[in-house]
Amino acid sequence: MQVLQRHTSKCAGRPAHTRKASRTFLSRSCRSLALKVQSVAAPTAPEVISTANDVPFKMSQVVMWSEGKRLQTQVLPVAEDTITIRSLDWDRDRFDIEFGLENGTTYNAYLIYGADKTALVDASHEKFHNLFLEALQTELKAAGRSLDYIFVSHTEPDHSGLVPAVLDLHPEAVVCGSKVCISFLQNLTHRPFKAQAVKGGDKVDLGGGHVIEFVMAPNLHWPDTMFSFDHATGVMFTCDAFGMHYCSEQPFDADVKAILPHYRFYYDCLMKPNAKSVTTALRKVKDLPYSLIANGHGPLLRYNVAELVGDYGRWSAALSKGSTSVAVLYSSDYGFSDRLSQTLAKGITKAGVATDMIDLLSVDPQELVSVVGRASGLVLMSPPRDNADARTSLAALLSALKPKTKVVIAESYGGKDEPVDVLAANLVDVGAELLAPPLRVKDLPSQPTYQLFEEEGTDLAQALTAKETMARKKAAMSGDVAKSLARLSTGLYVVTAQHNNARSAMVASWVSQASFEPLGLTISVAKDRAIESLMQVGDTFVLNCLGEDTYAPLLKHFLQRFAPGEDRFTGVNWFPSPTAKCPVLADGIAYMECRVVSRLETPDHWVTYCEVVGGNVTNTAARTAVHRRKVATYY
Repeated sequence: MQVLQRHTSKCAGRPAHTRKASRTFLSRSCRSLALKVQSVAAPTAPEVISTANDVPFKMSQVVMWSEGKRLQTQVLPVAEDTITIRSLDWDRDRFDIEFGLENGTTYNAYLIYGADKTALVDASHEKFHNLFLEALQTELKAAGRSLDYIFVSHTEPDHSGLVPAVLDLHPEAVVCGSKVCISFLQNLTHRPFKAQAVKGGDKVDLGGGHVIEFVMAPNLHWPDTMFSFDHATGVMFTCDAFGMHYCSEQPFDADVKAILPHYRFYYDCLMKPNAKSVTTALRKVKDLPYSLIANGHGPLLRYNVAELVGDYGRWSAALSKGSTSVAVLYSSDYGFSDRLSQTLAKGITKAGVATDMIDLLSVDPQELVSVVGRASGLVLMSPPRDNADARTSLAALLSALKPKTKVVIAESYGGKDEPVDVLAANLVDVGAELLAPPLRVKDLPSQPTYQLFEEEGTDLAQALTAKETMARKKAAMSGDVAKSLARLSTGLYVVTAQHNNARSAMVASWVSQASFEPLGLTISVAKDRAIESLMQVGDTFVLNCLGEDTYAPLLKHFLQRFAPGEDRFTGVNWFPSPTAKCPVLADGIAYMECRVVSRLETPDHWVTYCEVVGGNVTNTAARTAVHRRKVATYY
């Protein structure tokens, strides 16, 4: 499916510190963080406003979060006896370190009023402490209700951060979640609470036909994820799945054309590395008569449910068609293991290779043997040393690994990592081939760390599919067509991009002017290029023109194969561009500062349309180098 792709990311991630530290931080700060919120006006009763689609909603007044970020809550009915409390984070521009947001995001929670019992599905981000709890208490008071259940879809802090605060107000409420979820929450709250661990197929009867059935959906995109289905209304609560980072007052998917690029990018970031888990989850819910998807981020899916859920199935099936897969082994709830493993998996899937995400601390040994036995490659995040479950899993791994399997080993930065050199030696002893020296994380992971891990994942996927990729290119066109297509001449350019401390570059030849007003260009970027992650909608970059008499040294430099995370600009003369602050090559002949407006997807490239926002000629006497190919099966 080809869509104009606009960047909204996330690709959501873990809190920016180790899990152990985050538990302490969250349990102490649900209230203290609220002290940072400065009201524009003292919160009063929300104003009732009519929305499109004839659904009334209530909006709180705006309050300001750190550095002028607007926060607001929206309350409206979504089905019979069911309302949503949407926390609108209008100006959030980053989701953790590695992913930028174009349109903010929302954190959606839900209240279900059964005839006998009342349930809350998820809680909000801790920054919404005052706003969310005021909205929750107002709605419960108006309905004459207390809270009997809290259904926790998963324990990611943007959906469970206020669970401890809700329990303070409703200590008799029973918390329902997967077994792993309950364990996480016990470590998070540091206090006793009523809990009910549920399994797939378990049900809770709220009365009046509101029978809630639970479906386990691990790795979408959190190890403890579950869906909840209300048999009375046909509403399925899916948290991260089928969501998007898109903040607006429109609570539903009425404008599918506007939201589809955000929906697709969100899938690519969060769900694509877990495509097999997506397929499994879809199979589990295929017989449930759901008519509305109550997700955790962005607009709820009401008008285009079949199409948008079907997209998940099609995108996941396309990735799983290949014969190559990589087993990604991580340790949930340990350091940065899950976040860094997701980043490696994202790099792998960028190159069209499927991944199997496996939690070493909970996987059944026989399942691990099966997954590793059919995998072409392996990623191993260092587990905590002296952990009995990890030792059992590692023993099963060593017994199942096929000789010559390509392996990437990485530290998890959890404080008690099993030494990566020991892991590497053990894997080499059973015939594994290390793709590169183990990835070491010596400081709190930053954007360059995530860039390193993503590039390492892409390198692994490319190493596994190099022969297949070349054969596919040759089979795509006849020899005569390949020779004729090669007669299309192009210029020679180097694209450079930078965000925070992460920067990258690539040689480009598929470049063309696309419009006059505004002045626009198109650049074709292969999906598995490292720089692709820095060329999302809203990002800026520089297009450097190479001179016909001076291009050779720069071309040779930027065509070399760089190690993951390696600085592409070592030994190159450059200066920051005036507006975008991206590298301008001093030995180029001209440059243009560009801002990405949209992206058109093709099977193996993104055609990136950008507006030119600045530029200059640095060598007025030189002409741009011309690139001619002999055949069209390579650049």
